[in-house]
Amino acid sequence: MNYRKLGKTNFNISEISLGTWQVGGKWGSGFDDKMADELLNTAIDNGINFIDTADVYENGLSETAVGRVVRSRSERIFVATKCGRQINPHVNEGYTPKVLQKFVEDSLKRTGLETLDLIQLHCPPTEVYYRPEIFELFDRLKEQGKILNLGVSVEKVEEALKAIEYSNVTTVQIIFNLFRQRPSELFFSEAKKKDIGIIARVPLASGLLTGKFDSKTTFEPQDHRNFNRNGEAFDKGETFSGIDYELGLKAVDELKALFPESKNLASIALQWILSFNEVSCIIPGASKTEHVLSNLSVYDTPKLTLEQIIAMNKIYSDLIKPSVHQLW
Repeated sequence: MNYRKLGKTNFNISEISLGTWQVGGKWGSGFDDKMADELLNTAIDNGINFIDTADVYENGLSETAVGRVVRSRSERIFVATKCGRQINPHVNEGYTPKVLQKFVEDSLKRTGLETLDLIQLHCPPTEVYYRPEIFELFDRLKEQGKILNLGVSVEKVEEALKAIEYSNVTTVQIIFNLFRQRPSELFFSEAKKKDIGIIARVPLASGLLTGKFDSKTTFEPQDHRNFNRNGEAFDKGETFSGIDYELGLKAVDELKALFPESKNLASIALQWILSFNEVSCIIPGASKTEHVLSNLSVYDTPKLTLEQIIAMNKIYSDLIKPSVHQLW
């Protein structure tokens, strides 16, 4: 495992970390505590020391599992969670300091931790980024010892740029992968100037970049890859990075042709992200231990050459960029 600094938090974290939205089993399948514990322990056993969760993942059960496992380990494991998505309807008016403070306190109870290493606003409406009183709340929570750092998880580059204007924002979690390249333009350079930790989420474009799907692949009814392809339930960009599924498959076929020897495109896709020094860590999800180990196989893959990276970027610019680049 290699480690990178998470911006001005100064945490030294595993560059391949873990996202836990499906840590207790596949999306919508119910929560399996035994599976969650096994998966989390496997991750830590293999050098992962940064775990990202949220209060809405499996209605708090993900946070509970993360806290339980972290408290059982002797290693220093950094826990990041998120708040805000419990607000229903999820609108700007629902965001108040009082509501958010309660969410943070509830997360502390569920995890059983004395302090949250990183609390992140969970993709709030754009208007929230223009409300200083929301960001000021977290200075008070830090003074009270409830949190160490504040970050944001965003949908759009514009939101990320606005968020880092607040001096207490230390990290930004943003969708970044071979099929979502816009963050690497202006945002990465601005974040670097301000020592902002960048957490790359949806690194495999909802599994598209594993190369394991085809036009006949089906998804469970409760899987967002089935019901949210056009943004029916939440931001379209969360599902397959907002790309038309068939177009995505076409791009993946070109990727396979570029790497005919590869049996695991995921490791190549993750290595592409790691080629950006501005990225602090990647948080691929996992619903079983094999996924964790698959993500870590990036270290068994020959390092990408500059020629390969250029060819990968050409697939993006030719097929993907025209339809999605400016949307997020």
